[in-house]
Amino acid sequence: MVTLDDIRDAALRLRPVVVRTPLITSPVLDDLAGGTVLLKAENLQRTGSFKIRGAYNLLSQLSPEQARNGAVAYSSGNHAQAVAAAGTMLGIETTIVMPEDAPAMKIENTRRLGGTTVLYDRYTQDREQIARDIVAERGAVLVPPYNHEQIVAGQGTAGLEIMEQCEELGATPDNVLVCCSGGGLTAGCAVAVKSMSAGTDVYGVEPEDFDDTRRSLQSGELEGNAPDARTICDALMSSPPGEITFAINKDRLTDVLLVSDEEVKEAIRFGFRHLKLVVEPGGAAALAAVLAAKLDTRGKTTVAIISGGNIDADLFASIQKGG
Repeated sequence: MVTLDDIRDAALRLRPVVVRTPLITSPVLDDLAGGTVLLKAENLQRTGSFKIRGAYNLLSQLSPEQARNGAVAYSSGNHAQAVAAAGTMLGIETTIVMPEDAPAMKIENTRRLGGTTVLYDRYTQDREQIARDIVAERGAVLVPPYNHEQIVAGQGTAGLEIMEQCEELGATPDNVLVCCSGGGLTAGCAVAVKSMSAGTDVYGVEPEDFDDTRRSLQSGELEGNAPDARTICDALMSSPPGEITFAINKDRLTDVLLVSDEEVKEAIRFGFRHLKLVVEPGGAAALAAVLAAKLDTRGKTTVAIISGGNIDADLFASIQKGG
């Protein structure tokens, strides 16, 4: 199980590599929430999302022999870019299995950052099997997007920073909201936050039709999503939760909040118009939960993680116009 010490060790490895992203405030948002809202702007992180934290933490610990055989990952885009970037920094060849309908910018950036892409149909093909076949053929190392202790510890450094930054502000968060897909960021942040402030409530946030973590917490078993489910949040479509991440989250999350695609779009608009931030759909989920009053924020200090900003220009423009 991942501990706070694991996360602190990861923070030391990551210190020369990642951005200590700011906690952003907005009087407009505070007025709407009736309390203090702090936004952890991981859309300003290297590669445009939090994913570099976990990818670099894992890859930097490979043995020389493992590094020579390369690394393989599967991702809808943000983990792909992070693995490609970390691999290039460390001199490790990377191959990433990506859905063919992933945002074009994420595919292009993955290649630009040094990764070799293998495209697949997310609705008819098994990305994990494709990746495992490549691993077996090359003797490479698999770098999963969330279900790995070193990935979780790396992502947890975002939660560690949140608590350190809140302490610098003289504040203790009542609530921390984290977007949730496979659960790596949620689990890592939950370990960091709950270890440092047992009284802080940690919430996952999922798209309405991709609520596998919420249903898994209710049933106690790993639940998947319907094959025909769709969401604008391409980064939050992994299913089911990871065994490692679920084991952490089931003991630490207060609840999982659900947001609609329309609420996510409104959060993207709010981010641009009031915060001057470019936020991707999955990255806007936690902010959407605050704006849509999915929990009581009145008189409280709430932290929401903006987990990424990798959105195609055409989609971003369409959303700003009300599309």
